Amino acid sequence: MKIMFASDIHGSAYYCRKMLEAFERSKAERLVLLGDILYHGPRNDLPKEYAPKEVIAMLNPLRSRIYAVRGNCDTEVDQMVLQFPILADYALLSFNGRTFYATHGHVFNQDHLPPVQEGDILIHGHTHVLKAEQVEAEGIGKITVLNPGSTSIPKEGNPPTYALLEENVFRIFTFQDEIVKEITL
Repeated sequence: MKIMFASDIHGSAYYCRKMLEAFERSKAERLVLLGDILYHGPRNDLPKEYAPKEVIAMLNPLRSRIYAVRGNCDTEVDQMVLQFPILADYALLSFNGRTFYATHGHVFNQDHLPPVQEGDILIHGHTHVLKAEQVEAEGIGKITVLNPGSTSIPKEGNPPTYALLEENVFRIFTFQDEIVKEITL
């Protein structure tokens, strides 16, 4: 099974199109959106081609293939226009026998862990900084922390990115299909 992960679209029609083109090329079965889908938020500049209504029109036809969690910029009004659920703070996903705790990252993150166990995978967005590493979690043991980066407003010199999980390999890509980071889970 191949799964695409993306975060922090922030209403950018330009980067939503890029993300969906990559989704189509990848032939992934599911798209997991890690929050901040439509609104840019008061701390961010407007992303390229800020057009939330266009993002809605692009994502709704894929409703049966999208899993999504709520970001700090996602609201009930967004749920009224999106045809897939977005208001859960987290989702527990199981791929290839591994447990993924998928969340946006504004509540649960590497510094404030959710109820994970040794060997689990925490995947989140929010920071707009890509990450793929194993860490020692105090009192828990080793866990893997993943962040696909930001689709539209990357930070710390990162390019716009998304990630693919295939078999047990998690790869973070640019929209030019360059692998930026890779980890075997």
